[in-house]
Amino acid sequence: MANQKSNLDRRVAVKSILTNRGDALVVTGLGSSSYDVGTMDHPNTYYLWGGMGGAAMIGLGLAIAQPKRRVLVITGDGEMLMGLGSLATIGAEKIRNLSIIVLDNELYSETGMQPTHTSRGVNLAGIASAAGFAATDTVTSLPALKTWIPKLYNTPGPLFLDVKVNANRYPLSIRLRDGAHIKNRFRESLLGAKAFD
Repeated sequence: MANQKSNLDRRVAVKSILTNRGDALVVTGLGSSSYDVGTMDHPNTYYLWGGMGGAAMIGLGLAIAQPKRRVLVITGDGEMLMGLGSLATIGAEKIRNLSIIVLDNELYSETGMQPTHTSRGVNLAGIASAAGFAATDTVTSLPALKTWIPKLYNTPGPLFLDVKVNANRYPLSIRLRDGAHIKNRFRESLLGAKAFD
């Protein structure tokens, strides 16, 4: 599959995905996806500032632990390429309440905008499909994304959506960078005060 350039803005995409998130739990990949999701900060968001390649597996663990809640992982193409093995585990697990969303600008934004392998034709949605995901797709426009948003929350998974976005960059600022605080806030939102008993 040839690379698919897109004019879709990553922050517009994230806002569209999260505007009506309800009680969904969100895990972000490191770097840009954390900054993007952070523009719509919510106590049910777990920001992964490190551990490149781990976002999908953290999402899987959370989905297993919270089977009645929808879990969305929002990450980038570089981070997802680092954790390709997680797609096989998620596909084999057949977890129904998990959606993986990749913001794919075909670049390693955090380390200098070097091209990722998705710029050379690696098809992340195709890999997820081969791993046994219930539904996968690649979208390059806002209308196509909007048709997928209800599925991300309501269709039995696991689901995988590769969202091709442009290379626009934003100032990298967010209120929450303290890992212990992020963890404690997320646990308290999810489990209530009993999480600390």
